[in-house]
Order: sequence, then structure tokens, then C-alpha cells
Amino acid sequence: MLITGMLLVMVTGVFWGTWYSLSRTMEGFSPDTFITIGKRIIDNVAMGMSVMMPLSIIGLLILLITAFKSKMTHFYWLLGSLVCFILVLIITVLVEVPIDRQIKIWTADTISPDWKVIRDRWEFYHTDRTFLSLAGIACYIMAVIKRYS
Repeated sequence: MLITGMLLVMVTGVFWGTWYSLSRTMEGFSPDTFITIGKRIIDNVAMGMSVMMPLSIIGLLILLITAFKSKMTHFYWLLGSLVCFILVLIITVLVEVPIDRQIKIWTADTISPDWKVIRDRWEFYHTDRTFLSLAGIACYIMAVIKRYS
């Protein structure tokens, strides 16, 4: 439980930190600033998140399988956490990563004419996945509480 919990906290921390510190104010960034920050964030988190997210979901699956024979409230809170983090993964893979791939190849001269629409789409889904991951952490904490109460 500890390792899975730590992984979930790290995944959620990356989303929360980005949302809290940057994405709420991205509409004020110039194209150059947006590209520079976007590329830096992608370079900094892509590899780590591509490992941490699947491992945390695998950890939740293992815990869920072993929890089926224990307290049912514990099981259902774990299931809620798993559902939240699977939705986070789906948003990441289907929406965020394709946008990141576009940003990685942009320069100030080649930025898409509709870059603001793309930026706003990224922000919208990043907000969704941030709060889904927070809900997933809340479910996980409740699962731990129910397991030991």
C-alpha cells in the first residue's frame, strides 16, 4: 500500500503543481513563452510519468484484487481510486500527449495559427485530470482508513 500510495501522490503532485503554478495563467503567455515552458515541462516529466502512471495503476489493481476478500468498503474505495486514475491515464494518452507532441516541434515561426485553441484544450483537460487525480487520492486515503479501521 505504501509504494502505490507514494506513486499516486507523485503523479498527482505533478498534475497539481503544473495546474497550480502555470496552467491557470497560460492565457497570458506569449507564443514564445508558451513554447519554451511547454517544451521544458514535457522534457522534465514525460519519462518519469510514463513509468509512474502505469506502475501506480498496476499497484492499484494488485491492491484491489487482494482487497476483494477484506472489508468491502476498503475494496470500493480502492475501486473508486482505480477508476479515477484510469480516467486520468485515458485523458493523458488521448488528449494531452498528442498536444505535447505538437508543442515539441513548434518554434516561434512554425507555431500553429490556432495555438490558442490548442492551448485552451490542453488546459481544459489538464484541469480535469488534475482534479480526477485529487479525487483518486481522496479515494485511496479513504481506502487506507477503511482498511485499518
